[in-house]
Amino acid sequence: MTIMSIPRIQIEALDKRFETGDCEVIALQDANLSIAPAEFVTLVGASGCGKSTLLRIVGGLEPASSGTVSVDGKPISGPGIDRAMVFQHYSLYPWLTVTENIKFCRQLKMHRDVSTSSDVEAAGGRADALIRLMGLGHVMQAYPNQLSGGMQQRVAIARALMARPRILLMDEPFGALDAQTREVMHDLILHVSILEKTTLLFVTHDVEEAIYLAHRVVLMAPRPGRIEAIYEVPLPDHRDQDMKQTQEFLALKKQILAGIRATSGMQTDHDLLEQLGNAPAH
Repeated sequence: MTIMSIPRIQIEALDKRFETGDCEVIALQDANLSIAPAEFVTLVGASGCGKSTLLRIVGGLEPASSGTVSVDGKPISGPGIDRAMVFQHYSLYPWLTVTENIKFCRQLKMHRDVSTSSDVEAAGGRADALIRLMGLGHVMQAYPNQLSGGMQQRVAIARALMARPRILLMDEPFGALDAQTREVMHDLILHVSILEKTTLLFVTHDVEEAIYLAHRVVLMAPRPGRIEAIYEVPLPDHRDQDMKQTQEFLALKKQILAGIRATSGMQTDHDLLEQLGNAPAH
């Protein structure tokens, strides 16, 4: 991928500290990352490495302690219509149907703006297309409490895509889906990102998912949270599931998993495990 002169997202010297009583927790330290327009970047790493914190700061939902995050060269100061976010736990309006949830943000915009009948018709057509793409046609008039967790998350993804955001921020969005549906969603989100030239920043604990989706995989490390390494993914933009069995894919997966183990602080040394097994319980 060719990195353009002005990144879509620019993260520079980003720090985030949380005060907890007399203790200060450094969630992020000196994070630097440039993401190009239409680039797909995934964040992986052990728990507590600041992946979700970084995503929330880019989304404008969390202030940085120091450093800057810019979108198209302009520092962000809060949430914006250029960025949509899909959370790990689906967040739907329980009093709205599937269709109404998906159209909700667009309807808010139409109330603020002067919209023609053709604008309304186009928005309705996009909502219908997203409902079909997500496999929600049979539940379009259902309410969230009538849906499975996986279906609720598909509604949340469709709602995020409704406004054609330039940037889509996703925090483990496929964790509630079964393996088969997850693969379908992988191919769908890749297709949408290419078709609409969306820039994606995607948090996951699944290294295989991270590689399959991304142009680059960013490995983060904990204590303090930081960017440890960045891996280029040697796959074409148009992908299929068989690529997961290639030597290049498996070698990169092994390399990233080794990086996560090395930075997690968890020991798997056989001597330590044997000591644990021989140690008395009391």
